[in-house]
Amino acid sequence: MYTERKLVVHIHELLKKEGWSLSKLALEADIDKSKLSRLASGQREYLYIDYLVRIAETLDIDDLNEIVSLERVEDKSKK
Repeated sequence: MYTERKLVVHIHELLKKEGWSLSKLALEADIDKSKLSRLASGQREYLYIDYLVRIAETLDIDDLNEIVSLERVEDKSKK
């Protein structure tokens, strides 16, 4: 059975954990701040692997699941 999933970006959680601002991550990872902001807020239509790699390298992350994950969408009709 098909269950809908959505891609969830965890950049804001990572920044809070690290005590970093979005501006600092953009500068350190060499990613345009507006593009990073759209990615962090889930407004980007596409995820660029290069961005994920830069974020992972900058924040010393080995598991991309810390940056993005697939989560099941709750089916409200089953309530």
